[in-house]
Amino acid sequence: MRMRKKSNLPTKPCQQCQLPFTWRKKWEKVWGDVKYCSDRCRQESKRKT
Repeated sequence: MRMRKKSNLPTKPCQQCQLPFTWRKKWEKVWGDVKYCSDRCRQESKRKT
């Protein structure tokens, strides 16, 4: 994979805080399944349901 500029990386909104977050290398194979920008947002979503 070629190096990309950060501005060209895909982004999506966090389901909890609605802020956009950027693709990370560790999410390469599961990018479609990533819903939250951080562990804090993931835990908050579980707390509210």
